[in-house]
Amino acid sequence: MERKYRILLAKPGLDGHDRGVKVIAAALRDAGFEVIYTGLRQTPDQVVAAAIQEDVDVVGLSILSGAHMTLFPLVLDGLKAKGAEHILVFGGGIIADSEIKELKELGVGEIFTPGASTQDIVNYLHTRLPQIKKDEKII
Repeated sequence: MERKYRILLAKPGLDGHDRGVKVIAAALRDAGFEVIYTGLRQTPDQVVAAAIQEDVDVVGLSILSGAHMTLFPLVLDGLKAKGAEHILVFGGGIIADSEIKELKELGVGEIFTPGASTQDIVNYLHTRLPQIKKDEKII
């Protein structure tokens, strides 16, 4: 049975700007991914619960509020606590290079900062996802 990779996009925290994440959602859908968008102002626990309920392969977090050093680790820890650390987490926002390095060390796969193209994100996911689920046939 063939299936598409499932990606959950979320805006955790108090950030109220979702134009960018909606552009990313459309680009990922156009690239053949199944996309679930949780909407604005999600708690890390809500993001984790949705990721598990929707049986996603990837969680993409968009954080423009400056709370990325708190929210990314809370989502990673929540996934681990639920036995779902196999879910790839990536994100975007205005994040300093030093913090990007730290987030990657914590387990975030990639961070896309302003200026990254939607094709950069699609290419990253196409490169990274086959490494995660080699035993399934996914289109």
